[in-house]
Amino acid sequence: MPEQKPWDDVTGGGAISGAGAGGATDLAMDEGATLEKTPGGPEGTGPAGKPRSLWSDAWRDLRRNPVFVVSGLIILFLVIISIWPSLITDQDPLDCDLARAQEGSRPGHPFGFDGQGCDVYTRTVHGARTSVTVGVLSTLGVSLLGGVLGGLAGFFGGVWDAVLSRITDVFFGIPVVLGGLVFLSVVTSSTVWPVIGFIVLLGWPQIARIARGSVITAKQNDYVQAARALGASNSRMMLRHITPNAIAPVIVVATIALGTYISLEATLSFLGVGLKPPAVSWGIDISAASQYIRNAPHMLLWPAGALAVTVLAFIMLGDAVRDALDPKLR
Repeated sequence: MPEQKPWDDVTGGGAISGAGAGGATDLAMDEGATLEKTPGGPEGTGPAGKPRSLWSDAWRDLRRNPVFVVSGLIILFLVIISIWPSLITDQDPLDCDLARAQEGSRPGHPFGFDGQGCDVYTRTVHGARTSVTVGVLSTLGVSLLGGVLGGLAGFFGGVWDAVLSRITDVFFGIPVVLGGLVFLSVVTSSTVWPVIGFIVLLGWPQIARIARGSVITAKQNDYVQAARALGASNSRMMLRHITPNAIAPVIVVATIALGTYISLEATLSFLGVGLKPPAVSWGIDISAASQYIRNAPHMLLWPAGALAVTVLAFIMLGDAVRDALDPKLR
């Protein structure tokens, strides 16, 4: 019987691949094939071993963050009742009865009545539409205007950057409440559009500075320099390479600022220069209830509580998004 060689295949399936570099190569190929068949690759990779992006990592972290879940559910509820307030109340917020003025809770009216005999519960529910509308539209306007101007200034630099920087300095020197008193005092409209326009007018410089700094940082990366060396146009570099990697700080700041814009609308309405009756707003109700705080505190408690919860929910959402999008916190 012939002597068995150490390198012979004892299973009869043929010889193992040759030793040395050839065997190592074959083993590496086998291991690579095994990783491709594995549903989840090693840490830092997704299915089939593909590397995860910043956005996929952020979404994974957000889903595991209880702060994001709680704030997201609160905001979802506010959005739903803003669009369909009839889901939780079938009364008209402008249907008032002076005979019930300042009355407390009673069946069918859990929050009581205000100084005009209007149902506080109904007005609190319908007031969410105004706050969410002002907050969302103001944030979109501020982000679009400030993001575009700041991004262009950061990308092109030079005179454009210097002029924008001086303009933002001027706007930063205007007190927000004083500017609102001056700007909105001459407006007679009771709609939300003057308030939204004022917030966009004074809010864009903050987003512009964030976008400018983020674009300046992103355009210095190697992949942008490589795209420029390969002849990529300015528009292609901005849209394909810089914007996706510079937009995260803008999203974080805008999300946190959304709650600030809601409180700013309530403040201006409280001072009498924001929304005006017959518009329904938490700021208007708080202003009307301030003079009855001793005799009927429920008139102030519910709209003020709804405002506080809404602003807190958006600030918590912004904090969660910031933690998920900041690579330094990983």
